Amino acid sequence: MLKILRISLLVLLGASVPNMSFAGSQKEEPLSNSVKALMQRSVSDRAVPTLTFATEEEGRAWLNEMSLRLQKRMPDQQYREDFLRTVHYEASRAGLDPQMVLGLIQVESGFKKYAVSSVGARGFMQVMPFWVRSIGANDHNLFLLRTNLRYGCTILRHYVDIERGDLYRALGRYNGSLGKPQYPNLVLGAWRKHWDYTPNNWKVTPRNI
Repeated sequence: MLKILRISLLVLLGASVPNMSFAGSQKEEPLSNSVKALMQRSVSDRAVPTLTFATEEEGRAWLNEMSLRLQKRMPDQQYREDFLRTVHYEASRAGLDPQMVLGLIQVESGFKKYAVSSVGARGFMQVMPFWVRSIGANDHNLFLLRTNLRYGCTILRHYVDIERGDLYRALGRYNGSLGKPQYPNLVLGAWRKHWDYTPNNWKVTPRNI
């Protein structure tokens, strides 16, 4: 029953305020040596971002569909497709749904690369700078597309693991608002309304934002 109530609320909120930015304040917490080492390896990945679909046709269909939905926010096609490939790669390697990550980016930054929150969170996924000191390197620039997405997805995966797979609570941790429903509802609502995707449906009507 609780899950049903949550889903109903997130759909209503996602429909009413789909573009509102809710960049919060991720909390700096001590990490065990093993967790820190794992996250350090993750943010240091240098592999070329690629779409991870069963076939090239499926990957192209996804890219075309998401590109249509994002066109108003990112008019440049080459940049838009590079952004989407990177989102898909970084989310997939972190074990996250790429469409959910798009919903998070919509809520966090409105797809603004150089967004900075009142508490200093940076970039598309509004990553707090203390993460660079904690798990990164001095030359990691959180305004760079891939660096920002890599950090954001790695951090969210860490929170999902802490919460034993509970995405709702993990999103609360990511925003620094654990236990409060507004932010998780907005992210999940944006995901369902704007970025939900059925792989076998090649003629989905674009829902531009």
